[in-house]
Amino acid sequence: MWKFIVRRLVITFPQIILLSVLVFIMAQMMPGDALSGMIDPNIDPAAIEKQRENLGLNDPWHERYVDWVGGLLQGDLGESFRFKMEVTELVEQRLINSFWLGVATLFFTYLIAIPLGIISGRWNDTWGDQLITGYTYIGFATPLFIFALVMLWVFGFQLQWFPTGGSVEPGLTPGSFDYVWSKFQHLLLPALSLALIATVNTVQYLRSEIVDTKQKDFIITARAKGASESRVYNRHIFRNSLLPIAAFFGFEITGLIGGTVFVEQIFGYPGMGLLFMESILLRDYTVVIAVVLLFGIASILGALISDIILSLVDPRIRIK
Repeated sequence: MWKFIVRRLVITFPQIILLSVLVFIMAQMMPGDALSGMIDPNIDPAAIEKQRENLGLNDPWHERYVDWVGGLLQGDLGESFRFKMEVTELVEQRLINSFWLGVATLFFTYLIAIPLGIISGRWNDTWGDQLITGYTYIGFATPLFIFALVMLWVFGFQLQWFPTGGSVEPGLTPGSFDYVWSKFQHLLLPALSLALIATVNTVQYLRSEIVDTKQKDFIITARAKGASESRVYNRHIFRNSLLPIAAFFGFEITGLIGGTVFVEQIFGYPGMGLLFMESILLRDYTVVIAVVLLFGIASILGALISDIILSLVDPRIRIK
């Protein structure tokens, strides 16, 4: 097992290095720079060019990449031109919000998907199964940003059950009960919006696993031996059907990354996704590179987690 994990880690490191190179090059290919667009046109162009020279924006990309990697190895991601603060500190502030949004989304995803998948699979081809399957088809066809906008309009503006922006009510003391409760309230609607769409894959996959497992020989044998229906489902069908779901936990993390970009933008939730969009619009390349690199590393680690869990579930896939 440990040999498998070590080999997967060895494969992961070149992927991260290649990712960093690609991200840096693509960021340099974007039009303009941090001094474009928001500079007073009355400023002397020579002064602007001198500032570009001082910031190293005119250096060849490979020299800037080496400098950036050198700072990265020391925990220095550079300084944001627009937010006027260290990128490390800026990312740390937003990363906490995105982390809790991801945790809440995964919690709601499995809380909704597992019961629906079990009901749909156990009583397949019934009215209940058709309703659940219809929900998943609608979920597959509905774009996330449209669904999030509808959720915000209905539950935020019309019913006013949830806050419509931000991550906490201003003026509250950090650590107090009111502060924690406000954070939870601001988190709930974005997490539910993302989970209700993300859950459809898990529901369909779990339903298919249960329907397929019900027809296997060892289930027929268990019934032939006189095992009760509840024992057959609880000890054999459900157990074997849920194991592959656990193996794809890491890929759920990867899927959340793209979703949070839209959800945080729509709800004005100050996380990594919103920071990413703001930095692109402001041409703050230092922040863009750091955020995309973190997203990429999270995707790679998500795939690694899935491989490790899958190797625990099915030892046949382990590398000898």
